[in-house]
Amino acid sequence: MVTRAIQPLLRIGALLALVSACHAEPRPTPAGLTVIARPADARVYVDGRFVASAKILARRPHELAPGTHQITVSAPGYFPHDLETELPAGVSTIEIALRPVPP
Repeated sequence: MVTRAIQPLLRIGALLALVSACHAEPRPTPAGLTVIARPADARVYVDGRFVASAKILARRPHELAPGTHQITVSAPGYFPHDLETELPAGVSTIEIALRPVPP
């Protein structure tokens, strides 16, 4: 049971928590990467990690921190495409047509 002497302290604590939450730093806007590739089933890697197929990234951007990123797009039977790009906050779209490996 909370005594009457402690109740005002609890209210002050709750009020301070609300005020400090209002002054929290805003979260920076993330970068979003959309990839349109041929072939559409090409695999997309960002900074060496598999993210998704280009078919998925054409419809739904991959969220990541703004900054410089290494992007690789590859598919069986095609030469891989590597690029380093600066991704700003917001959505960026990259279009890549992979070159087929000659028979």
